[in-house]
Amino acid sequence: MKLGARAFKTGVAIMITMYIATLIGFEAGFFAGTIAAATSLQPSIYRSFQTMAEQIQANILGSGIAIIIVLTAGNAPFLIGIGIVVVIGICTFFKMKEDTTFIAIIALLALMMYSADVVYLEFAGIRFTTILIGIFSAFLVNLAFLPPKYEIQLFNQISELTSDLLQWIRVTTRHLADQPALKKEIETLNTELWQLENTYLLFSEERTYSRSRGIERARKLVIFRSLISLSRKSYDLLTTLHRLDYDIEHISKDISKRILKEVDKVMHTHEKLMLMYQGRIRSKDTDPLHSVSTPDVKGLIVELINYYDEGDEEARLKLIPLASMLYDYHEEMMHCKMLMKSYLKKAPDHELY
Repeated sequence: MKLGARAFKTGVAIMITMYIATLIGFEAGFFAGTIAAATSLQPSIYRSFQTMAEQIQANILGSGIAIIIVLTAGNAPFLIGIGIVVVIGICTFFKMKEDTTFIAIIALLALMMYSADVVYLEFAGIRFTTILIGIFSAFLVNLAFLPPKYEIQLFNQISELTSDLLQWIRVTTRHLADQPALKKEIETLNTELWQLENTYLLFSEERTYSRSRGIERARKLVIFRSLISLSRKSYDLLTTLHRLDYDIEHISKDISKRILKEVDKVMHTHEKLMLMYQGRIRSKDTDPLHSVSTPDVKGLIVELINYYDEGDEEARLKLIPLASMLYDYHEEMMHCKMLMKSYLKKAPDHELY
């Protein structure tokens, strides 16, 4: 079992909430404050700040409705139910998130569930304050302890996914892949692509407070978006090769070798791009990709059309999408290469943060 930074930070936030509540004599509000702390942690500092503002509003909303109901009608179970319905209705009207609505409900329950032998307004103030302590504790922990580094995580995910995709493409083009295993792997790779998109979104939400860092980060966002698009194209190529594996294996050996050759060229260029960004290819006046022969994808398309021009129309239509997919992959590669060269020219000593 792996425990990530978020699990550790959740424990720290709850611990801090309990210590602060004990220090100021608010032990009665422990449970509400700890729940608020546990639900306030977010995967990024930006989202944590956004969530803190929303949950403070939710705490005020839930507490306000609870106080009004208790002071005017009491705290009978059916009144608590009515209060929850009102809170959910208001949160839905203002399109608040589920976590925010949950905090509003917790605040209402915390303030309406009391015994008759306490001074209610004092009791309500303690519960309200304890929830705020939980929210602020979670925000401070997220800000100070193990802040997420999504740039490094994003590039590592891109690198690992690219490596897996290219390995499977090589195996598939040589007709060595175990089809059931490949089918299962394609599903896994698709899931990893969506996880990659989510990490990119978290990285794009990060804020910088330096103009120079902001400009550099904007350029990196463009590069990462291009690399992700490239990974998506390679995934599409893999799924097409998997679907047409039988047809490719039973066409002319010359055409089959030509497809293998062009696919290898494109993949080799993809690998070079990853090495360029990592700085593993020395900067030269000449293009470091020049040593790799340029894929002749257009020539492959023409060759496929001519090969089936007088033959089986259905067979031709099956393989033309492969050539088209390879062409899209190559075009995206050239676009990424152009962006990469421009970026490295302006930031030759770039680092991952």
